[in-house]
Amino acid sequence: MDRYKLEYEMKNRGVTVEKMCADIGMSRSAFYRKCRGISEFTITEIQRIVDYLDLDSPMGIFFTERVS
Repeated sequence: MDRYKLEYEMKNRGVTVEKMCADIGMSRSAFYRKCRGISEFTITEIQRIVDYLDLDSPMGIFFTERVS
């Protein structure tokens, strides 16, 4: 998860953490724990954020490509 890309997308859309969390039904503390990697976002939470921010894809923010 790339929290900086997520924050960038939120700022571009004028969305605050408080507003998004309230609208998607997630506590701010849970959101911050997930952004810091303490726990993981569920697929449902990822989809809610993607839909809320009207992102084309969760790739690059929630999933990264690894080349071995």
